Amino acid sequence: MMEFFNALRNREEGQALVEYGLILALVSVACVATLGALGTGVDGILNQIVTAL
Repeated sequence: MMEFFNALRNREEGQALVEYGLILALVSVACVATLGALGTGVDGILNQIVTAL
């Protein structure tokens, strides 16, 4: 029984999954920040186009 718990503790597959999750979270935060910054700029440009028409 002790060997079984030691084998579970020494597995590394779960670590890779956590790392992929952290990378996905970082990319998501970067995308939200970028879209937030671009959104206000695009809104201003579209408003200028509408007033010009």
